[in-house]
Amino acid sequence: MHRRMMAALGALFVALVALFALAQPASAEGETIGGRLENRAEGTRTPISGATITVVGDGFEGSTTSGDDGTWLIEVPGQGDYEVTLDVATLPEGVGLTDAEKVTVVTNVKPPTKNRIVIFPLGQSTAKTTTVWEQAAQLTVSGIQFGLMIALGALGLSIIYGTTGLTNFAHGEIMTFGALATWTLNAGMGVPFVLAAILGVILSGAFGWLNNAGLWKPLRKRGTGLIAMMIVSIGLALFLRNLFLFFYGGDKKAYAEYAGLAGWEFGPVSLTPTDIVSMAVAVVALVVVVLVVQKTRMGKATRAVSDNPSLASSAGINVERVITFVWVLGAALAGLGGLLLGFSQQVSFQMGFQILLLIFAAVTLGGLGTIWGAILGSLVVGLFLQLTTLVIPTELKSVGALFVLIVILLVRPYGLLGRRERVG
Repeated sequence: MHRRMMAALGALFVALVALFALAQPASAEGETIGGRLENRAEGTRTPISGATITVVGDGFEGSTTSGDDGTWLIEVPGQGDYEVTLDVATLPEGVGLTDAEKVTVVTNVKPPTKNRIVIFPLGQSTAKTTTVWEQAAQLTVSGIQFGLMIALGALGLSIIYGTTGLTNFAHGEIMTFGALATWTLNAGMGVPFVLAAILGVILSGAFGWLNNAGLWKPLRKRGTGLIAMMIVSIGLALFLRNLFLFFYGGDKKAYAEYAGLAGWEFGPVSLTPTDIVSMAVAVVALVVVVLVVQKTRMGKATRAVSDNPSLASSAGINVERVITFVWVLGAALAGLGGLLLGFSQQVSFQMGFQILLLIFAAVTLGGLGTIWGAILGSLVVGLFLQLTTLVIPTELKSVGALFVLIVILLVRPYGLLGRRERVG
């Protein structure tokens, strides 16, 4: 059994290395920073020529102008951090940054990637809200959107906990895997984004299967306690996070073909097409999973294992098969949440780790092991996370959501939709 476990872990590592190696496209001899300027207002993509871009870093300063096709390229002297600045005064009339804070972008040139691509979000400005009520409306929609992204991760974490009892601290890295796999297929291999996203979800499900087959199933057979398995999950999270950092670097990456889209106005609320599609996809995915768990034979078996694994086994249910199904489904949901989160927060090696605490808060708030609880808790956390920025600094917005978690758990320690017998 020990040899099989080590062989499975080795296969998992080789698969990760093979996938991430594809993220590094062939590069020229020297280090360069480049990109393409496009005005993406009103659903069209128009190249912008004649705009000035300046790169500064480590005693170096260079500038260039975008060509007729909008592309620009600056050769830098070596590895290191560089500040890339767009001179907005050189943009055509009526074109501006959709995010004024992105006038200067910091990027890092280091091996194995020598060529860095910088995306400036150009189009019509989406800054519209002026009054408190308009801000509240925009933040409410943003909170619902963020809550749906949390729900995809929380639902996967909840059903895994419900069937195995495992508190998986590496669940955030599964979300990161889904985003990075999609970005690799799209940007590194040229796969159209929709197909890359579908393949990214499939790969995330396969990654969950490898996690269970290579690590958690052998540990369960050895009778490892849940506390020890939780500690193992922390080690796995650290390993995966540093593996992502090694292959992808520390800078954030955007899905290039969807960067800088102009927002659509719905009264006081502005939403980009990717915002709308992300929320629609998240809602459909959550509804489908709920129906699968409640209506299908495998879903009923999953609920039986969650309630009493021993009794389910004596009734003829293949418990290991159910657990494998849950791992694949939970990882696929997490990967979908990660790649959708990449639209609003961009893709980075620690994006899953940054959202993990909020996922745990949502699952605990809604009730451990409950499907509807995970969804409800996620929406509450997402809304409070955004709406509290009306009265507290943005840097402290997580405090509001966690404060709500503490208050509710003082009243209902088993969560909003949890049952008393689940406590302890």
